[in-house]
Amino acid sequence: QVQLVESGGGLVHAGGSLRLSCVASGRSLSGYAMGWFRQAPGKEREFVAAISGIGGGSYYADSVKGRFTISRDNPKNTVYLQMNSLKPEDTAIYYCAASRTGVVPGTPKEYDYWGQGTQVTVSS
Repeated sequence: QVQLVESGGGLVHAGGSLRLSCVASGRSLSGYAMGWFRQAPGKEREFVAAISGIGGGSYYADSVKGRFTISRDNPKNTVYLQMNSLKPEDTAIYYCAASRTGVVPGTPKEYDYWGQGTQVTVSS
């Protein structure tokens, strides 16, 4: 069983930056595909970014491309989401997810493990 714990959320002004962390316990995430999702009040959970467990390729939603960067540190069993140039519309609860397959899943339901989320609030 894998447990994921997100941290690093908070309140920031528009244009600011935050770095989210997702630490895993229970087993090594090396080889797992990892993703970040977010859910704003009244909206469905949406894909933000993902990184493959094979080759390390990364993928981004159009809305965050060029502003957010996903990375991983396998020895620390940690995945990061660096968020720059934040906008009020980035306000949401951000969730980390892990997939046993090395390939980035196409849908959220294909991820096997989820964290509890961390709140990110961007003020205008």
